Amino acid sequence: MRRSVLLLPLAFVVALLAGCGNKGPLVLPPTRPAPAASAPVPVAPAAASTRTTPATGRP
Repeated sequence: MRRSVLLLPLAFVVALLAGCGNKGPLVLPPTRPAPAASAPVPVAPAAASTRTTPATGRP
């Protein structure tokens, strides 16, 4: 008796899991051609900054 009591919920869970998901054949999205890669824009090198000391207010 105990075995049949345990098998009933197990069968119910298996039936629920079998019903999940999409039905029918696998349908892949249409393929789109890849966009043309543009040439990267060259970046100008950063100008060398001069190092300044903070103003202290002293002469």
